[in-house]
Amino acid sequence: MKAAKSSRGGTRTLRIIGGRWRSRLLTFVDAPGLRPTPDRVRETVFNWLQFNVPGRHVLDMYAGSGAMAFEALSRGAASATMIEFDQAQARALQATAQSLAATEARIIRDDSLRWLASATLPEGGYGLIVLDPPFHLGHVDKTLAALEAKGWLQANTWIYVETELAPEELTLPSSLDLHRHTRAGMVWALLFRVETEGDAAS
Repeated sequence: MKAAKSSRGGTRTLRIIGGRWRSRLLTFVDAPGLRPTPDRVRETVFNWLQFNVPGRHVLDMYAGSGAMAFEALSRGAASATMIEFDQAQARALQATAQSLAATEARIIRDDSLRWLASATLPEGGYGLIVLDPPFHLGHVDKTLAALEAKGWLQANTWIYVETELAPEELTLPSSLDLHRHTRAGMVWALLFRVETEGDAAS
């Protein structure tokens, strides 16, 4: 894919496309099934979110390359927590954070749903939650249900989802409102916002 270029040692790179780290490289492990969000889609999503990233805490529950989380930090997010199960990928995320001096980045090596079961919501909550899990395993539905059960889908939280499923094929919490969407090949990029009570009634 255009955003990722092969390099030696089984790793790939992509560029941050905006903000303070614009054009800086991210290095990640070239693992089967990994789908870094392409430049065009990232640019579109952050155009949608342009006034809703600065100062927000970001949670990327299936971090992979870290493209979305580091892009958010580059554009002014207050912090980014990245959950990644693969050990080599987690090490690559740590190396990227160190190379960028990204002190606002927190990388946790764990299974996303297991971590969520015992995690505590930070003060102020997460303003942006990113879900880009492996396809065909039902992770989007399971993770959204778990986030709802934990009370983490707070008013005006933004949820970005990458999935093989069209919006109508997902089982969504009733509080989620589909704000924008686009499609790149077989991948749907969906941006939801958690409604306030006033929004739902209007």
